[in-house]
Amino acid sequence: MTFDLSSAPIVFLAWERGLQLPADSLLVAADGSRITHATDAPTLTFLRLWDKAVLTGPAELLAAAEALSDDELSDHATMMRLTRDYSGKGFGTEALYYADDLELHQPEDTVHVSTGLEPISALEALCPPDDVNEVGLVRLAHSFTIMDSGESDAEPLACSAYGEYQGLLARLGTLVAPESRRQGLGRLATSIAAHEALAAGLIVQWQADINNAPAHALAASLGLSVAGLQTRISLQSPNR
Repeated sequence: MTFDLSSAPIVFLAWERGLQLPADSLLVAADGSRITHATDAPTLTFLRLWDKAVLTGPAELLAAAEALSDDELSDHATMMRLTRDYSGKGFGTEALYYADDLELHQPEDTVHVSTGLEPISALEALCPPDDVNEVGLVRLAHSFTIMDSGESDAEPLACSAYGEYQGLLARLGTLVAPESRRQGLGRLATSIAAHEALAAGLIVQWQADINNAPAHALAASLGLSVAGLQTRISLQSPNR
């Protein structure tokens, strides 16, 4: 097992801080319940974590969503319709995975890893823009890039990086050069970053669009535990 439910309160605390919820609101909420919390942030967010749910955003949208079920709010198209008067920009629905422990697998051959920024730029130049934007390596402070050799002119093959969220979680992102995919390099890079995050005392979080089959396969191969979903819409001023 890679996640012990005794660590769930730490995950709850991180999301309470991130979503500006009252302290312990997720921890004490009854299973199967939904918390609604009005904020001034220009975002409508629906979060499901294990048996609990949260909807945060403008009070007007919270009222409009009251009659919708959790399954409906987990649907990106439903959230887009709900926010059409706000010119909502969707970020899709993402599955959330966690780990507070991971088995260590040593690679058979020597692995050359760079923690610098230059290999990230070189790797992103090799990848489709959509992949680059979805992963967002430049937004993640701690990076680990697998290089094809230890030479100064070595090419980057894959990179996984993490950024701290609320000082409690390590949000992972992984990018692999197109010609290096399907060789296990993404899994290796992600494992390196995840173990570094765990060593720093953080709980690992992996999130992937529900339609991104390779990302889910990678999470499963590492043994990450699925815990819920997040659907998020960025809002503009309401059209009146």
